[in-house]
Amino acid sequence: MGTFIVTGGTGFVGAALAETLRDRGDNVMILDITDTCSVEGVEYRQVDITDKAAVLEACRGAETILHVASVVHTKQSKKDFVWNVNLGGTRNLLEAAQELGIERFVYVSSGSVVYEGKDIENGDESLPYPTGSLAPYADSKVAAEKLVLETNGTNGLATCSLRPHVIFGPGDRRFLPAVVSKAKSGLLRAQVGKGIWLSDYTYVSNVVDAVLLADDKLKQYGLDCVAAGEAYFITNGEPMPFWDFVRTVVDRLGFPPIKYTVPKGLMYAIASIKEGIDTLRGGTLNTEDGLTRFAINYMCTHHYFSIDKARRDLGYEPAVSVAEGIELTCKHLEATGVV
Repeated sequence: MGTFIVTGGTGFVGAALAETLRDRGDNVMILDITDTCSVEGVEYRQVDITDKAAVLEACRGAETILHVASVVHTKQSKKDFVWNVNLGGTRNLLEAAQELGIERFVYVSSGSVVYEGKDIENGDESLPYPTGSLAPYADSKVAAEKLVLETNGTNGLATCSLRPHVIFGPGDRRFLPAVVSKAKSGLLRAQVGKGIWLSDYTYVSNVVDAVLLADDKLKQYGLDCVAAGEAYFITNGEPMPFWDFVRTVVDRLGFPPIKYTVPKGLMYAIASIKEGIDTLRGGTLNTEDGLTRFAINYMCTHHYFSIDKARRDLGYEPAVSVAEGIELTCKHLEATGVV
């Protein structure tokens, strides 16, 4: 039984993590910026992680920080806000951990931290960080992960970073709900690009399992742990074409099939214009509609990863397959009236 801080604990992954910790008997403190917390049986504090003093006060008494909170935003607009949360917030949490003598820090990063706009096929942790800029979200996650790993060993703090890719499952408010919304409105009739590009997916409970495995390893071995100061790709290990994944969901929920193909170049040009107009209007930070240059490039490249290192060092093994995860998610969408 431990005492955990879960940042972003009212969100998709954070809530699943907090509920799992609660159910196994741990003390859980959620830090988030929402007015209310839907996770029952845990302590909640409304904290903006960009507020250093508030973070320091909220983290007192914790043994581990599980840092999930981030702003998922790919457009250039509002980039200062994205950087302040994703990097600035991470720095505040790391400094609080060091000052308070917190022993462990597990960071939920992203597979996008090694993406350079080119194909990644069975990529492993030897892949370098990008040399150029792609989007504020990816860029800020790179900087935050570097800081997390560089901090390992400072004032006795053991750190680890996990890189899930395309997380889905019950409670998701972005990826599959956006697919369903477009399918319901009749707008999901064409795929982008003619190629077959493989992507990884990660069911939400598999991400939770990986976070808890990392924490257990750090707790057992501390700074001598093989995982201390290391990054790990966390996926289902079942790469499949992005549009095959979407078609599986669409077919399972009974929506009209995707029949047509739109050239990548056309969609990229439309996305560029749309982002320019959005920026002139002051930008948005609401749920993305998928029509960004970053997203179009991402759909039209291979990006799947080896999970051998996580298997070897953490004992990670995906417990829920992609097929099982899709079925569980579709049942949840139906049960909650989304479909």
